[in-house]
Amino acid sequence: MARSNEVKARLRGGHAVVGSFCNLPSPDVVELLGWAGFDFVIIDAEHGPQGIETVANMVRGAEASETTPLVRVAINEPQNILRHLDTGAQGLQMPMVNTQEDAERAVAAALYPPQGRRGLAGVRAGGFGVRESVPDYAATANDEMLVIVQIETVEALGNLDSILSVPGIDIVFFGATDLSSSMGIPGKTRDDRVVNAIADAGKAVMNAGLVAGTIVGTPEQAVEWQGRGFRYIATNFAGLAGRAARAFIEGAR
Repeated sequence: MARSNEVKARLRGGHAVVGSFCNLPSPDVVELLGWAGFDFVIIDAEHGPQGIETVANMVRGAEASETTPLVRVAINEPQNILRHLDTGAQGLQMPMVNTQEDAERAVAAALYPPQGRRGLAGVRAGGFGVRESVPDYAATANDEMLVIVQIETVEALGNLDSILSVPGIDIVFFGATDLSSSMGIPGKTRDDRVVNAIADAGKAVMNAGLVAGTIVGTPEQAVEWQGRGFRYIATNFAGLAGRAARAFIEGAR
């Protein structure tokens, strides 16, 4: 059977999970985040320079420290998604999902038949057909895959109901930075207009029986969004490391 997805299990149990994006091409950073206690790491192949081989090694870093590896890809194309998930990533995070069709494409590429159209082979995700047979892997792979769609434009907010109707989506993630740009206030992610739009849309997500998620910069923001019922919370390693480094050097001087 496919490797157990601990984040999916926790979400099914009604718990919240906290993770981090990693857009640095470093398996060591991913492993470090796991040892630090993060539930998941989103290997960022959208805003990061890493190619497929580096993504595969970053997945290994996650497995070494027993955190759940997810991957954000840049292009909503089946072959692109296939190659990233074949590395062993246990979730697809698809940015810029603006329409029902966008969501359907992502789900179809992430899941094997009959739920989707992902191509099946003896790849690393299934132990190369050696850890387990290809049929045994395929039997449970869909159950262990997380499908996360990102809502980050005014257009997507307008199409939210139709996006939520797509079977196979587990999590709807609201990207505050791009949403602020789409709303004409780029970078103002804490503006009331952005926060209220995400909070209101999150209620619709939860009412549809799905998990709502968003990005935060501080522990206080993480607690704030969990208080609103959001259970998939992500920060960004580069931001965390940069702020910690600046605080250290300012204190040292």
